[in-house]
Amino acid sequence: MSRYLPYNPEQAYLVPPNVREELGEDHLALFIHRVVERMDLSGFEQAYSDEGGALYHPALMLKLWIYAYATNQTSARRLEQRVREDLGSRYLAGGAHPDNWALSRFRRQHARALNDACTQVLEMARKLGLGKLGVVAIDSTRVKAAASRDRIDTEQRLRNERAKLRRQVRHWQKACDAADPEGGAGLRVRVEELERKLQELPQRLERLRKSGQAKLSRRDAEARFLRERGGFILGYTAEVAVNAEHLIVAHRLTQNATDNASLVPMVEAVEQRCGTPPEAALADSGFFSLPQIAQLEQRGLDVYVPDSNLARELNTGQRARGVGCRQIRSRHLHRLRRKLRSPAGRARYRRRKALVEPVIGILKQQRGMRQFRTCGLARAGAELSLAVLAHNLNRLYRLL
Repeated sequence: MSRYLPYNPEQAYLVPPNVREELGEDHLALFIHRVVERMDLSGFEQAYSDEGGALYHPALMLKLWIYAYATNQTSARRLEQRVREDLGSRYLAGGAHPDNWALSRFRRQHARALNDACTQVLEMARKLGLGKLGVVAIDSTRVKAAASRDRIDTEQRLRNERAKLRRQVRHWQKACDAADPEGGAGLRVRVEELERKLQELPQRLERLRKSGQAKLSRRDAEARFLRERGGFILGYTAEVAVNAEHLIVAHRLTQNATDNASLVPMVEAVEQRCGTPPEAALADSGFFSLPQIAQLEQRGLDVYVPDSNLARELNTGQRARGVGCRQIRSRHLHRLRRKLRSPAGRARYRRRKALVEPVIGILKQQRGMRQFRTCGLARAGAELSLAVLAHNLNRLYRLL
């Protein structure tokens, strides 16, 4: 008698298996299905015109994309393959097989509706008692664009390219004039192609000047060169606000090179998405701005944002140097420093790392937010919204 269990890959099922029994009622795919079924998807439906053929239902596409991001799959081509191979994806697709084109188009087309879906998830969380606002921690991270940092336009590069194209046009025009009529047909095509490229250069130069940037990507003109710890990257700045349950209560994608002007907009985004402002806001020294801190304190918020010198003191224990600024600003800054140096202030500010930095790590490592797959601020923002949806639903799935 064999010690091994029976094994036959060609064995047919006498009765088709039930997907719910195979996955289990507590599977993530079924949880996403139940949540999306309770959502208002009118924003997705309004984005479609009355013209055209039959479309995949927005609920189907939304479920597939949320489940894909929740399982660290951000490629439309890979998702198309998973719909045929992965049992959870097959269940959410309901027997349909959307292709790469349809999946990509859905992600590109519904940036606003995906943002509204994030708000609906937070409303569900609050009804379950998990979306409470007390202390929120705010942070940002740089995300690479779907464009090469080497394929860029600068004014000098465009001038050099124009001179090179003109030389090539003259060279091939001479060759075309010297060739016989039959042999010169291919040369004339080459000349026309070079002249077309030459005619495009003024438009690229005008786009560069309108952007106000010294460098501009040819593929993604809205991406910016941003400084991060390892140097400069071509991409965008993703900003998130996280509450005590590690839910992302606000997010936005910007072209900002620094975070100094983002503190008030992020707190306002939290208030707009959740209906009420937080009690306290925590952020690192990159968000430090005395006018913005004063504005939030006038609204009754308790703000914990150190200046760069105090942040070094809190991290290393070395005393921050004095303040060389106007007397009124100096008094305000000294008061902020006293609050953050107090035992209660230090304890509260330490919560920032524990709240927001693990979420940033999850977004980058498990939700694909190291590099976007689409170009443009709006389309990349839709990707960020999908990552936030996947994170919040996965967090609710773990907590419930």
